[in-house]
Formats: sequence, structure tokens, C-alpha cells
Amino acid sequence: MIPPAVTPHPQDAILRERIGQRRRIRVPGRLTWRDASGALRFASVVTRDVSELDAFVECQVPTSIPLYRLVYLQIERTARGAADLPHALRQGKVLSAVYRVGPYRSSTGTPQGYALRLLVEPRRASTCVGPTVTAAAAN
Repeated sequence: MIPPAVTPHPQDAILRERIGQRRRIRVPGRLTWRDASGALRFASVVTRDVSELDAFVECQVPTSIPLYRLVYLQIERTARGAADLPHALRQGKVLSAVYRVGPYRSSTGTPQGYALRLLVEPRRASTCVGPTVTAAAAN
């Protein structure tokens, strides 16, 4: 007798830990990038959720951006004061990489949004754990 196939339950799946704490925040912004021919392109977007190192943006008009394309994300000046907005996004343009393309709309054939990895240096802990060592030179 052949045993039935076991289908894994979602709660049994190994959960991947996120790099940063996601916050649902909707603020307007703009993506700019250069296409394969070198022409400058831009699109108006609205963030869906953000963290210190990631953002998911939804395009306001049908836009097709290739996976792994480098883009600049800039939050509109009037929205930069939002309370939950990460520090990097308050400063202006942030170099980012498209690392996931959202589901495609059947009406336009373009993605609903893009997951961006913000290419910023992660914040370091302000205090050092462990003793501070100083070197003394002997003459």
C-alpha cells in the first residue's frame, strides 16, 4: 500500500526572518531610472510598506521595470515628515534595487508594484559591547 502524500501546512513552513521591521505607511514618491537604451524614465509611486532597508511601492501608472534594475526612490518633499518614515527616505534620493516584482494586472499586463532594497549602510549599534582596548607604544 502506498502512503498518501503529505502536504505541508503553512505554519509548518520555515519562516524567514525579515531584515527590518516593516511599517505600513502610504506616502507619495517618485522612482527614476535609466532604461536599456540609457533614456531617463520616471514613475509616480505610493509606498505600501517600508522598513529601514526595504520598501514596496505601487506605481500610479502602468510601468515596467526589469528585475534587479537600479532605481532612485525619492519621497515627495511634503511627505518626508511622516512619523514612521525611515531616516534614509527623509534625506532625498535613495539608490535602490528592484528585487521582487509584484503580481501583474490583467488589464495592463504590468506589475502592481515593486519591492525595493534600499542600498544604504545599515545602522550600527551606538554602543560597543565589550571592553575598549588601547594600544601603548613602547620606546
